[in-house]
Parts: sequence; structure tokens; C-alpha cells
Amino acid sequence: QRVPFLVGGSALYLRAVVQGLRIPEVPPNPELRQELENLAATEGWQPLFQRLQELDPVTAATIDRRNARRLIRALEIVITTGKSKSELEGSDPPPYRVLQIGLERPREQLYERIDRRVEQMVAQGLVEETANLLARGYAQNLPAMSSLGYREIGAYLRGELTTEAAIERIQIETHRFVRHQSTWFRKMQGIHWFQMDQESTASIYTLVNQFLNH
Repeated sequence: QRVPFLVGGSALYLRAVVQGLRIPEVPPNPELRQELENLAATEGWQPLFQRLQELDPVTAATIDRRNARRLIRALEIVITTGKSKSELEGSDPPPYRVLQIGLERPREQLYERIDRRVEQMVAQGLVEETANLLARGYAQNLPAMSSLGYREIGAYLRGELTTEAAIERIQIETHRFVRHQSTWFRKMQGIHWFQMDQESTASIYTLVNQFLNH
């Protein structure tokens, strides 16, 4: 019998897999989305977040407020349907057992690894990759192009940031993203947490064997 291992993913992805999270099936509203994207482009994420607080405070309390793409989608749902995203979400518990293991390391060590990784990405061609995508017609306001890294390098290519400032901003925003995801994961029940060290290895093996032999 084959046992699947799922490694990585965001907290939302994990919830969908282990809790059977139902995503609201609300089709895109192109006109509304364009209006909200224009607002984000001219005034930033703050007015989007304020509006979401008014219309759907439950979702606003848990969403990444700096992520304009998620804010726009949440607003799109509540404005289009008249119901909050949290009202439309539900869950269908999956028909299988799940063992969840979380690995963590000291925050400062994690930040150091992130910073080195960002510098490595830039050295290996992130600037050239971003410039090539923009030249091929991929607009900066597309969801993928507004993600971490592309967003800041796009600002550098427009002359809004120096190389050093762009790198630093990617690092800072990635630190913030890690904190946000960590908070989400810590709120989730059923995760067995271990430090990423040699001492934890034996405990993890024991836990996995107990689960498989149960």
C-alpha cells in the first residue's frame, strides 16, 4: 500500500487537503475586478482592506492585508454574491487519516537563510527573468507578476528602486510572509511540531511508525 507524502504548501493549501475546505465557486467579475485593480494600482492595498473590513470583517481579520490579489478576490465574492467569503466556505472532511508534522527552526536562522536565498535568486537572473516576462507582455498587475520578487524587481526596472533597495524589500516582505504563514499554521489543530535538529529525527520516525501501524 502506497502512502502519499505532501510536503510544503501554504496554510490554505493544507487546510484544503486535510480538512476538505470548500472554496466558494464564484465566477470572476471582470468589470469589478478591473475597478479594484485600478484602485490598488493608484492607492495601494489600504483602501481595499478598509472596504473589506466594512463588508466582510471576518475575512478581513484573517487575510493577508498587503496581498492585493487576495483582497480583490474577497471583495469580488462579497460584492457579487452579497455573502461573505467565510459564509460561502465550508468543509467536507476527507475519508482518510492524516498525520501532520510541522518543522521549524529559530526565526533568526530562518531569516538568514531567506536573505541568502534572495541574493542568490538575483545573482542567478531574477532581474533578467522579470524583464523578459514584462517584454513578452505579462503585465505587472497580473497575479503571478505581483508576487514576491517579481513585484519588487518590477519596481527596480521602472526606476523606482535601486538594486540594493529591491533586494532588501524582497527580504523584508518574505520575512513578513513567513510570520503571517507561521501564525496561520499555529492556529491549525492537529499539527505535531518539531525543531529541525538531529534530536527530533528519532521522535518523528517514532510518530510516523505509530501512525502507519495504527
